[in-house]
Amino acid sequence: MPYTPRLFAIGDINAFFGLMLDNLSDLVIMAAILTGVFGMPRDLVLGRMLPGSAMGVLAGDLLYSWMAWRLAKRSGRDDVTAMPLGLDTPSSFGMAFGVIGPCYLATKDPLLTWQVGMAVIVMMGLFKIVASFFGPLLRRLIPRAGLLGSIAAVALLLIAYLPFLKLFASPVVGFLSLGIVFISLLARFRLPLRLPGALAGILCGVVAHYLLGAFGLLPHGMEALPPPPELAFHLPLPTFEFLAGMTRGLTYLPLAIPFALATVVGGVDVTESAAVAGDDYNTRDILLVEGFATLVAGMCGGVIQSCPYIGHPAYKEMGGRAGYTIATALFIGLGAVCGYLSFFVGLLPEAAVAPILIFIGIEIMAQAFEATPRQHFRAVAISFIPVVACLVSIQFNQLLSGLGKSVSDLSGELLVSYTATTVLGNGFIVTSLLWGAAFAHVLDHCPGRAAGYLLVCALLTLCGAIHSPLPSGALFSPLQPPSPLVWHLAAGYLLMALTFALLDAGRGRQKAWQAGRG
Repeated sequence: MPYTPRLFAIGDINAFFGLMLDNLSDLVIMAAILTGVFGMPRDLVLGRMLPGSAMGVLAGDLLYSWMAWRLAKRSGRDDVTAMPLGLDTPSSFGMAFGVIGPCYLATKDPLLTWQVGMAVIVMMGLFKIVASFFGPLLRRLIPRAGLLGSIAAVALLLIAYLPFLKLFASPVVGFLSLGIVFISLLARFRLPLRLPGALAGILCGVVAHYLLGAFGLLPHGMEALPPPPELAFHLPLPTFEFLAGMTRGLTYLPLAIPFALATVVGGVDVTESAAVAGDDYNTRDILLVEGFATLVAGMCGGVIQSCPYIGHPAYKEMGGRAGYTIATALFIGLGAVCGYLSFFVGLLPEAAVAPILIFIGIEIMAQAFEATPRQHFRAVAISFIPVVACLVSIQFNQLLSGLGKSVSDLSGELLVSYTATTVLGNGFIVTSLLWGAAFAHVLDHCPGRAAGYLLVCALLTLCGAIHSPLPSGALFSPLQPPSPLVWHLAAGYLLMALTFALLDAGRGRQKAWQAGRG
């Protein structure tokens, strides 16, 4: 009798809360930026943009659930975990501040702005579908230190560190939730009544938050009451309205394509991460679904691209199977259609939710070191540096904004430091991957192979795919770079690549000479 795998397990409850809350936060943050910062019409954002973006999550997570069920049936295993898919956080901010917001400020036309946002997402989806056919080649060529090092850096410094700051905004709530999540999920301590750790941590945090609020003990400025629910029906159907925004959307492609490329590289990373955890998915299929989900989102009115999340090992550790992605797909999809997403995010205090993301980040970072050969640990460490620069750049820009200052107000060493940090942080995912791969070959005494990766770094620097000196991180023509620094960086990479190639050639001649003497 053929084996029929289970779709749901008890661990899917924990995994569902982790994946669902991550997606939920992205949708509401995007809505807050577009309506609060740029003053876009609330009905357009909540009624067209968010539901369309959620359709990408619905389509992608259901397809990933089917792929997990198929893998479990083929392998005869009942511990296969579906690849998590959701909304890409970095490009959400990039689309808001680099495409949609500026377009709306320039045109004052909300309908055209929406069409431009759709067009950009559609083009990103098409780009990712084409790029998916090169994903398996990248996975074979790039050492694990490069693939997992870049993802570990993002996990620790962006997924874990930034949410950790939320704990200190409300320490009682945050540390209560953090303790429960860590002791149950990291230490695998069984909670009373066998409660799932993620659910128990969030529930205790929510109860503590509203109890403190009832007695007026919350930190200053925090809301004590949940927002009232706002239910409305929005059905995002595929449309060709994006065609009207295609011409203007092309002007934003230099900004958008690096974000799309980053998720393709990230898709290769997470497929490798899943394979290490025991679930060997086809890289091309994972990337095709990612591109298709982004395309669906754009055609349904969405303005946020979808991507496979890097938390597969953490969700597997939670005991997730295929049920958590099915539940996330339905919750996010129906939530966007019915309009209850904003209410749920408003109900959950950030300090109670942040420990889930902290756990996911720590688990992914630990796996990178566990699965990478010991001799490549230094290459993994090197891959952290561009992500550190990205984090510092985020904090630097927030500080300037809070002081009412801009880059033009900086001078001297401060301006030099700001420029260097921005250049190092732009394109950080691709930079981390290439640095980790190059120096893994250096550690293996294969400088010729390392030279190839450094040559790629030089070429990508010339067009701004990495180390763009533009604050937005946008691409540019190699014939007209925005700063002479571009030529210096490319020359530096080329010189290092030439040095490694010469060393490799010299070693080869020495080996040939020794063989001749023997």
